[in-house]
Amino acid sequence: MIEHKEQNEIAISVKNVSKQFSIPHERISSIKIAFINMFRKNTYESFFALKDVSFEVKKGEFFGIIGRNGSGKSTLLKILAGVYTADKGQAKAHGLISPFLELGIGFNPELSGRDNIYLNATVLGLTEKEIDAKFDSIVAFSELERFIDQKIKNYSSGMNVRLAFSVAIHANREILLMDEVLAVGDSNFQSKCLREFAKYKEQGKTVILVTHDIGTVQRYCDRAMLLRNGEIAMIGSAEEVGNEYIYQNMSDEEKRIIKEQEQAKIKNEEENTTVQTTSASEGHSSLEKAEKGEVKENKVAEITNVEFLDKDGKAKNTFETGESVDIKIDFKINKKVDLINIGIGLHAVTGGQVIGYNTQMDNYSIMEDVRVITVHFNSLPILKGEYFLNVVCFGNVEVEYYDFKPRCKELIMHSMRIKNNYRGFLDVPHKWIV
Repeated sequence: MIEHKEQNEIAISVKNVSKQFSIPHERISSIKIAFINMFRKNTYESFFALKDVSFEVKKGEFFGIIGRNGSGKSTLLKILAGVYTADKGQAKAHGLISPFLELGIGFNPELSGRDNIYLNATVLGLTEKEIDAKFDSIVAFSELERFIDQKIKNYSSGMNVRLAFSVAIHANREILLMDEVLAVGDSNFQSKCLREFAKYKEQGKTVILVTHDIGTVQRYCDRAMLLRNGEIAMIGSAEEVGNEYIYQNMSDEEKRIIKEQEQAKIKNEEENTTVQTTSASEGHSSLEKAEKGEVKENKVAEITNVEFLDKDGKAKNTFETGESVDIKIDFKINKKVDLINIGIGLHAVTGGQVIGYNTQMDNYSIMEDVRVITVHFNSLPILKGEYFLNVVCFGNVEVEYYDFKPRCKELIMHSMRIKNNYRGFLDVPHKWIV
């Protein structure tokens, strides 16, 4: 009885799923090459998009899937949606699925937006009568009233996304599969998508979201899964999985830089017809360290120390609501860079970001010789609770981190002089007026 009850709580069940593709070595780019290859034996390379993947998603859960391009995310979602069949293993959905897999999938470019609504919604199981009843709402959500009788082939990528997403959410299924829905479209539409996700969650429906936007995953998802080279690298809380993904990206970037430097050395040595064995040996040693993840010395810049300071400059981790707080960040630069930015994010242990600032947001330029920076809060009005600090160092583009220190410091706030039954994170000065 208990096992049956637990099974009823599962929306998606994936057990030992593998998917393999065959990639031809010869590229056929003309009729002539195709004719020549008729008399040759074609050779192929096997590529495992997924390898022995197993996980479960509970009903009502908001589940994120992240990973680099080629990690198997989209292949997995297509298996869940029934577009692909797994070579091995089993994927089951306990409930009707509404998939939004990729840009324009299931649309006929020669048909109008109106016709494609009926076509797509029919594929999702809606009757003509149901589509008639929801048609105006679908069009209104997509904001494409003026273009609904225009052929899809004349739509922009953003217009395609709006229409496809609108049809998907109006199908009223128990499970919503979303593949990079926030990658295309303006900020207003993205906000509208996120509001729909929140509604799905309130209704106890299941959302599986594939995205590169770590912030969205950490903010909205209950749990997340990190795929790497077709395998599960990690499953856990959205925050922990997102942080691991950032670490992996940083490590991969450092390996790439080391490899480029090594190749440049070899090329330079060949051009000068001089073999410097010591230099080559050091290069190989660096590359081996990178492969093992020992890449600290190769970081462009790194955060070396973080401290909370009180008004007297004393380091501590416990403060009173409204007290003056400094966050002092020491860093060092290992390689010459044009620009350094530092950012902080304070999060509640129970979930939710309280504040997030960086020097780029505030148009604050860090001078070339500076190695210590402090963000000062004259009064930090954070309510009683436990919090943790993330600190990041990056260049001109915020998503490309030089260094990232998650949960590097804990902060405990007390509220001795204010009411402890206030809700939220901040004690904002206020009064009631009649």
